[in-house]
Amino acid sequence: MNKLILGRYFPGESWLHQIDPRAKLVAAISFIAILFIAVNWQGYLLLGLFTIFVMRLSGISFKMYIRGVRPLIWLILFTVSLQVLFTAGGTVYVNWGPITISEYGLINGVFIFCRFVMIIFISTVVTLTTKPIDLTDGINALLSPLRLIKVPVDDISLMLTIALRFIPNLLDETQKIMDAQRARGTTFGEGSLVEQMKKLAPIIMPLFVSSLKRAEDMADVMEVRGYQSSKPRSSFRKLAWKKRDTVAIVTMVVLTAVLVLLRELGAYSIY
Repeated sequence: MNKLILGRYFPGESWLHQIDPRAKLVAAISFIAILFIAVNWQGYLLLGLFTIFVMRLSGISFKMYIRGVRPLIWLILFTVSLQVLFTAGGTVYVNWGPITISEYGLINGVFIFCRFVMIIFISTVVTLTTKPIDLTDGINALLSPLRLIKVPVDDISLMLTIALRFIPNLLDETQKIMDAQRARGTTFGEGSLVEQMKKLAPIIMPLFVSSLKRAEDMADVMEVRGYQSSKPRSSFRKLAWKKRDTVAIVTMVVLTAVLVLLRELGAYSIY
């Protein structure tokens, strides 16, 4: 769990570290959206090369990203397996009751795997290169038009940022509890499924209590500092849109246009 880097911030001076958080969020959301436009290997090749290029711009080692995606690999493989086993089309290789392994199923499984990995990588790039407080400002700025319809934008952006910030804290706390249980003689990963589930109880309960205590302490600190969600707030930090932020958005527009072109001209499509 200590290898999961999603939600952590790595200080740096790379080009991505200097981009406005609003531009990063818009670009990341746009990238995740256009992932569903790609339906052929040309489109996924383009998106894969772009993902590697963005990871390179972050100035963070590729090994760090690989280590960060490992804890989620089994969840990804499980989702891919469902796609492979229950998607029919093209040449059928195995047909056993509701389970069908076909040409389209295998291709769709590969595309789903690539899609999940790229989403994780791009999301990780955003959190690694953006301070949590900057993410708050960026989310708050992007959601600000919703204030016109009485949506509590400040509360939503604050909750999202706190949840994101708590991810590494919860992982660290879980690791400490597991180490304490190991010191008492508990062995994880052995025995039947029922036995392994029973071993999770001494982890989940202390983690749940610790999370409630942490949330209560944070609420007390916010109250002592005079935070009131219903009051208008000023900001000490001012976001400034610069040329490189425009370049990032234009790059996403060009990438989307090229991807649409490849969709139309692609030699092979699963749909």
